[in-house]
Amino acid sequence: MSMRCLLVDDSARFLEAARALLERGGVQVVGVASTGAEAIARVHDLTPDVVLVDLDLDGESGFDLARRIAGGAIAVILISTHSLEDFQELIAASPAHGFLHKSALSAGAIRELLGREE
Repeated sequence: MSMRCLLVDDSARFLEAARALLERGGVQVVGVASTGAEAIARVHDLTPDVVLVDLDLDGESGFDLARRIAGGAIAVILISTHSLEDFQELIAASPAHGFLHKSALSAGAIRELLGREE
């Protein structure tokens, strides 16, 4: 069974590249969002298994969004071009399952963070 993923980032270019990369790796990208409001609406409409949330959403906090959507069967993974060390304490205190640097994003990295084998 394919993992269903929602991508949340304010960069259309990144969303396009990440979608292509993840789909090649067997992750079904069911939708994208560029704002917190769009993300919340898409989470309710699409019921993804995992939501990748950028830390910086053009003035919105990815941490706040993660708190709003995490829970139940939906896992949240925070992503950023910033290093883990820059936000390690905030990430650890968040409901997110973990953090991936955007340059390390892959289907395998997501599965590893979530403890899933496919």
